[in-house]
Amino acid sequence: MIPVEVVYALPHEQMLFALRVPQGTTVRQAVELSGIRVRYPGIDPARDAVGIFGKKTSPDTMLRPGDRIEIYRPLTADPKERRRHVARKGKTASGAD
Repeated sequence: MIPVEVVYALPHEQMLFALRVPQGTTVRQAVELSGIRVRYPGIDPARDAVGIFGKKTSPDTMLRPGDRIEIYRPLTADPKERRRHVARKGKTASGAD
């Protein structure tokens, strides 16, 4: 058995599930074993992006002791477009002085 963590964050809440899984367990299997889908039934490791310590990985990746599996939520806005919007807003505000 190896120790791993499964983490998931919402804007208002962060969850961490620490568990021990058999050697050879995949990311997808660990997500299922964690029980996180009971609390968040919308999570689907086959569809949602997942990573280990901030690096995107496949749900079929085999885990190593101490790995932290992160389940990523879909983006609600394009980050580049958001930066452009903020920059335009800032220029407008500074140009009004």
